Amino acid sequence: MPSDPLLEFRDVSFEVGGRKIIDRVNWIMRTDEHWALLGPNGSGKTTLLRLATGFLWPNAGGSIWRCGQQCLNLGSLRQSIGWVAAHLVAAVPSREPAIETVLSGRFAQWGLRQWNRPLLTPEDYNRAEFQMEKLGVASLAKRPFGVLSQGEQQRVLIARARMADPLLILLDEPCAGLDPGGRERLLADLAVWLTDPETPQMVFVTHHVEEILAPMEHTLVLDRGKVVRCGRTDEVVSAQLLTDVFGTAPCRIENAGGRRWPIWGNRQSPL
Repeated sequence: MPSDPLLEFRDVSFEVGGRKIIDRVNWIMRTDEHWALLGPNGSGKTTLLRLATGFLWPNAGGSIWRCGQQCLNLGSLRQSIGWVAAHLVAAVPSREPAIETVLSGRFAQWGLRQWNRPLLTPEDYNRAEFQMEKLGVASLAKRPFGVLSQGEQQRVLIARARMADPLLILLDEPCAGLDPGGRERLLADLAVWLTDPETPQMVFVTHHVEEILAPMEHTLVLDRGKVVRCGRTDEVVSAQLLTDVFGTAPCRIENAGGRRWPIWGNRQSPL
Protein backbone atom coordinates (compact mmCIF):
# COMPACT_ATOMS: atom_id res chain seq x y z
CA MET A 1 0.00 0.00 0.00
CA PRO A 2 1.53 3.40 -0.95
CA SER A 3 2.58 5.67 1.91
CA ASP A 4 1.08 9.13 2.37
CA PRO A 5 2.25 11.99 0.14
CA LEU A 6 4.87 14.24 1.74
CA LEU A 7 4.92 16.66 -1.18
CA GLU A 8 2.53 16.90 -4.12
CA PHE A 9 2.62 19.18 -7.16
CA ARG A 10 -0.66 19.34 -9.07
CA ASP A 11 -0.27 20.85 -12.54
CA VAL A 12 2.06 23.54 -11.16
CA SER A 13 3.35 26.36 -13.38
CA PHE A 14 5.51 29.36 -12.55
CA GLU A 15 6.47 32.16 -14.90
CA VAL A 16 8.70 35.23 -14.96
CA GLY A 17 8.20 37.97 -17.52
CA GLY A 18 5.70 35.87 -19.43
CA ARG A 19 8.11 32.92 -19.74
CA LYS A 20 7.26 29.69 -17.96
CA ILE A 21 10.14 28.50 -15.77
CA ILE A 22 8.05 25.58 -14.47
CA ASP A 23 5.43 24.24 -16.85
CA ARG A 24 2.53 22.05 -15.63
CA VAL A 25 4.56 19.88 -13.28
CA ASN A 26 2.87 16.93 -11.60
CA TRP A 27 4.88 15.11 -8.94
CA ILE A 28 4.16 13.10 -5.79
CA MET A 29 6.87 12.40 -3.21
CA ARG A 30 5.77 9.98 -0.50
CA THR A 31 6.88 9.77 3.12
CA ASP A 32 9.09 6.71 2.61
CA GLU A 33 10.91 7.83 -0.55
CA HIS A 34 14.25 9.46 -1.38
CA TRP A 35 14.33 11.23 -4.74
CA ALA A 36 16.91 12.46 -7.22
CA LEU A 37 16.05 15.59 -9.21
CA LEU A 38 17.98 15.46 -12.47
CA GLY A 39 18.28 17.97 -15.27
CA PRO A 40 20.65 20.27 -17.16
CA ASN A 41 21.56 23.77 -16.01
CA GLY A 42 18.59 26.09 -16.43
CA SER A 43 16.02 23.31 -16.40
CA GLY A 44 14.13 24.76 -13.40
CA LYS A 45 15.44 22.52 -10.61
CA THR A 46 16.12 25.26 -8.06
CA THR A 47 12.85 27.02 -8.91
CA LEU A 48 11.05 23.76 -8.18
CA LEU A 49 12.70 23.66 -4.74
CA ARG A 50 11.70 27.26 -4.04
CA LEU A 51 8.12 26.34 -4.88
CA ALA A 52 8.30 23.28 -2.62
CA THR A 53 9.46 25.38 0.33
CA GLY A 54 6.95 28.18 -0.17
CA PHE A 55 9.48 30.86 -1.15
CA LEU A 56 7.66 31.04 -4.50
CA TRP A 57 4.01 30.46 -5.36
CA PRO A 58 2.63 28.82 -8.51
CA ASN A 59 1.71 32.13 -10.14
CA ALA A 60 0.76 30.55 -13.47
CA GLY A 61 -1.57 27.84 -12.20
CA GLY A 62 -1.74 24.66 -10.15
CA SER A 63 -1.42 23.90 -6.46
CA ILE A 64 1.13 22.44 -4.06
CA TRP A 65 0.15 20.15 -1.22
CA ARG A 66 2.43 19.39 1.70
CA CYS A 67 1.58 16.61 4.16
CA GLY A 68 -1.93 16.53 2.74
CA GLN A 69 -2.59 20.27 3.17
CA GLN A 70 -2.62 22.99 0.57
CA CYS A 71 -2.14 25.93 2.92
CA LEU A 72 0.34 25.76 5.78
CA ASN A 73 2.02 28.17 8.17
CA LEU A 74 5.10 29.04 6.09
CA GLY A 75 7.32 29.67 9.11
CA SER A 76 6.56 26.22 10.45
CA LEU A 77 6.90 24.70 6.97
CA ARG A 78 10.38 26.13 6.42
CA GLN A 79 11.54 24.87 9.80
CA SER A 80 10.44 21.38 8.74
CA ILE A 81 12.49 21.46 5.50
CA GLY A 82 16.28 21.62 5.55
CA TRP A 83 17.84 23.18 2.46
CA VAL A 84 21.54 22.78 1.64
CA ALA A 85 22.92 24.64 -1.38
CA ALA A 86 26.19 26.26 -2.40
CA HIS A 87 24.62 29.72 -2.62
CA LEU A 88 23.60 29.51 1.06
CA VAL A 89 27.25 29.49 2.15
CA ALA A 90 27.28 33.28 1.75
CA ALA A 91 24.50 33.54 4.37
CA VAL A 92 26.77 32.10 7.10
CA PRO A 93 28.97 34.61 8.99
CA SER A 94 32.51 33.69 7.99
CA ARG A 95 33.90 34.07 11.52
CA GLU A 96 31.16 32.03 13.16
CA PRO A 97 32.42 28.81 14.79
CA ALA A 98 31.16 25.78 12.90
CA ILE A 99 29.25 24.48 15.91
CA GLU A 100 27.27 27.75 16.05
CA THR A 101 26.44 27.35 12.37
CA VAL A 102 25.02 23.94 13.22
CA LEU A 103 23.16 25.31 16.25
CA SER A 104 21.56 28.04 14.12
CA GLY A 105 19.60 25.32 12.32
CA ARG A 106 17.74 24.66 15.56
CA PHE A 107 16.11 28.10 15.20
CA ALA A 108 15.99 28.38 11.39
CA GLN A 109 18.43 31.30 11.60
CA TRP A 110 21.49 32.18 9.55
CA GLY A 111 24.00 33.13 12.21
CA LEU A 112 23.47 33.16 15.97
CA ARG A 113 23.10 36.91 16.31
CA GLN A 114 24.73 38.45 19.36
CA TRP A 115 21.94 40.95 20.04
CA ASN A 116 19.11 38.42 20.14
CA ARG A 117 20.91 35.14 20.68
CA PRO A 118 18.42 32.40 21.55
CA LEU A 119 18.75 30.62 24.85
CA LEU A 120 20.86 27.54 24.19
CA THR A 121 20.65 24.50 26.43
CA PRO A 122 23.20 21.75 27.10
CA GLU A 123 20.87 19.49 25.12
CA ASP A 124 21.20 21.80 22.09
CA TYR A 125 25.00 21.60 22.26
CA ASN A 126 24.93 17.84 22.73
CA ARG A 127 22.69 17.48 19.70
CA ALA A 128 24.89 19.75 17.58
CA GLU A 129 28.00 17.79 18.59
CA PHE A 130 26.21 14.54 17.77
CA GLN A 131 25.22 15.76 14.30
CA MET A 132 28.75 17.01 13.61
CA GLU A 133 30.20 13.68 14.70
CA LYS A 134 27.77 11.85 12.44
CA LEU A 135 28.89 14.03 9.52
CA GLY A 136 32.58 13.54 10.29
CA VAL A 137 33.26 17.18 11.22
CA ALA A 138 33.28 17.06 15.03
CA SER A 139 36.93 18.14 15.10
CA LEU A 140 36.01 21.36 13.29
CA ALA A 141 33.52 22.58 15.92
CA LYS A 142 35.56 25.63 17.01
CA ARG A 143 36.95 26.55 13.60
CA PRO A 144 35.45 29.56 11.77
CA PHE A 145 33.04 28.49 9.05
CA GLY A 146 34.77 30.70 6.50
CA VAL A 147 38.11 28.85 6.70
CA LEU A 148 36.62 25.41 6.11
CA SER A 149 37.03 23.67 2.78
CA GLN A 150 34.04 23.50 0.47
CA GLY A 151 33.43 19.86 1.36
CA GLU A 152 33.65 20.61 5.08
CA GLN A 153 31.21 23.50 4.69
CA GLN A 154 28.73 21.22 2.93
CA ARG A 155 28.91 18.70 5.78
CA VAL A 156 28.43 21.44 8.38
CA LEU A 157 25.39 22.72 6.47
CA ILE A 158 23.91 19.21 6.32
CA ALA A 159 24.44 18.88 10.09
CA ARG A 160 22.73 22.26 10.45
CA ALA A 161 19.78 21.06 8.36
CA ARG A 162 19.37 18.01 10.60
CA MET A 163 19.23 20.03 13.84
CA ALA A 164 15.50 20.73 13.62
CA ASP A 165 14.47 17.12 12.92
CA PRO A 166 13.13 18.10 9.48
CA LEU A 167 10.63 16.04 7.53
CA LEU A 168 12.60 16.67 4.36
CA ILE A 169 16.13 17.73 3.37
CA LEU A 170 16.82 19.29 -0.02
CA LEU A 171 20.42 18.88 -1.22
CA ASP A 172 20.82 21.29 -4.13
CA GLU A 173 23.87 20.10 -6.10
CA PRO A 174 25.94 19.43 -2.94
CA CYS A 175 28.85 18.05 -5.01
CA ALA A 176 29.22 21.12 -7.24
CA GLY A 177 32.80 22.37 -7.10
CA LEU A 178 34.16 19.45 -5.09
CA ASP A 179 37.25 17.65 -6.34
CA PRO A 180 36.78 13.94 -7.22
CA GLY A 181 37.98 12.75 -3.82
CA GLY A 182 35.73 15.14 -1.92
CA ARG A 183 32.77 14.23 -4.09
CA GLU A 184 33.22 10.49 -3.61
CA ARG A 185 33.70 10.80 0.15
CA LEU A 186 30.54 12.87 0.46
CA LEU A 187 28.53 10.48 -1.72
CA ALA A 188 29.82 7.44 0.20
CA ASP A 189 28.68 9.00 3.47
CA LEU A 190 25.33 9.99 1.96
CA ALA A 191 24.78 6.40 0.86
CA VAL A 192 25.19 5.30 4.49
CA TRP A 193 23.00 8.09 5.91
CA LEU A 194 20.18 7.28 3.51
CA THR A 195 19.95 3.73 4.86
CA ASP A 196 19.57 5.02 8.43
CA PRO A 197 15.86 4.94 9.40
CA GLU A 198 16.38 8.19 11.38
CA THR A 199 17.48 10.08 8.27
CA PRO A 200 14.78 12.45 6.94
CA GLN A 201 13.46 11.99 3.42
CA MET A 202 15.76 13.60 0.89
CA VAL A 203 15.67 15.23 -2.54
CA PHE A 204 19.11 15.22 -4.15
CA VAL A 205 19.54 17.69 -7.02
CA THR A 206 22.17 17.04 -9.67
CA HIS A 207 22.94 17.13 -13.37
CA HIS A 208 25.33 14.16 -13.09
CA VAL A 209 23.58 10.82 -13.36
CA GLU A 210 26.49 9.00 -11.67
CA GLU A 211 25.75 10.91 -8.43
CA ILE A 212 22.36 9.21 -8.04
CA LEU A 213 22.81 6.72 -5.20
CA ALA A 214 21.09 3.36 -4.78
CA PRO A 215 18.78 4.54 -1.93
CA MET A 216 17.44 7.25 -4.26
CA GLU A 217 14.99 4.83 -5.79
CA HIS A 218 12.94 7.53 -7.53
CA THR A 219 14.01 10.18 -10.02
CA LEU A 220 12.29 13.25 -11.46
CA VAL A 221 13.85 14.61 -14.66
CA LEU A 222 13.28 18.23 -15.68
CA ASP A 223 14.14 19.92 -18.97
CA ARG A 224 13.12 23.49 -19.81
CA GLY A 225 10.70 23.47 -16.90
CA LYS A 226 8.82 20.35 -17.96
CA VAL A 227 8.81 16.84 -16.54
CA VAL A 228 10.60 14.58 -19.02
CA ARG A 229 10.55 11.42 -16.91
CA CYS A 230 9.28 10.59 -13.42
CA GLY A 231 9.30 7.28 -11.57
CA ARG A 232 11.59 4.55 -10.35
CA THR A 233 15.24 5.37 -11.02
CA ASP A 234 15.99 2.02 -12.63
CA GLU A 235 13.20 2.66 -15.15
CA VAL A 236 13.87 6.37 -15.71
CA VAL A 237 17.64 6.63 -16.15
CA SER A 238 18.91 5.36 -19.49
CA ALA A 239 21.29 6.24 -22.30
CA GLN A 240 18.31 7.46 -24.31
CA LEU A 241 17.31 9.80 -21.47
CA LEU A 242 20.78 11.40 -21.48
CA THR A 243 20.54 11.82 -25.24
CA ASP A 244 17.12 13.44 -24.99
CA VAL A 245 17.92 15.76 -22.07
CA PHE A 246 21.60 16.63 -22.43
CA GLY A 247 21.82 16.47 -26.21
CA THR A 248 24.72 14.04 -26.43
CA ALA A 249 24.72 10.28 -26.48
CA PRO A 250 26.86 8.09 -24.21
CA CYS A 251 28.20 4.88 -25.70
CA ARG A 252 26.64 3.01 -22.82
CA ILE A 253 25.81 3.17 -19.12
CA GLU A 254 27.78 0.91 -16.77
CA ASN A 255 26.30 -0.17 -13.43
CA ALA A 256 28.91 -0.34 -10.67
CA GLY A 257 28.73 0.12 -6.92
CA GLY A 258 24.98 0.70 -7.06
CA ARG A 259 25.46 3.68 -9.38
CA ARG A 260 25.11 4.33 -13.11
CA TRP A 261 28.17 5.59 -14.95
CA PRO A 262 27.77 7.00 -18.46
CA ILE A 263 30.66 6.12 -20.77
CA TRP A 264 31.06 8.94 -23.23
CA GLY A 265 32.54 8.32 -26.66
CA ASN A 266 33.46 10.55 -29.58
CA ARG A 267 30.02 10.54 -31.14
CA GLN A 268 28.75 13.80 -32.47
CA SER A 269 25.76 15.39 -30.78
CA PRO A 270 22.49 14.07 -32.25
CA LEU A 271 20.95 17.55 -31.91
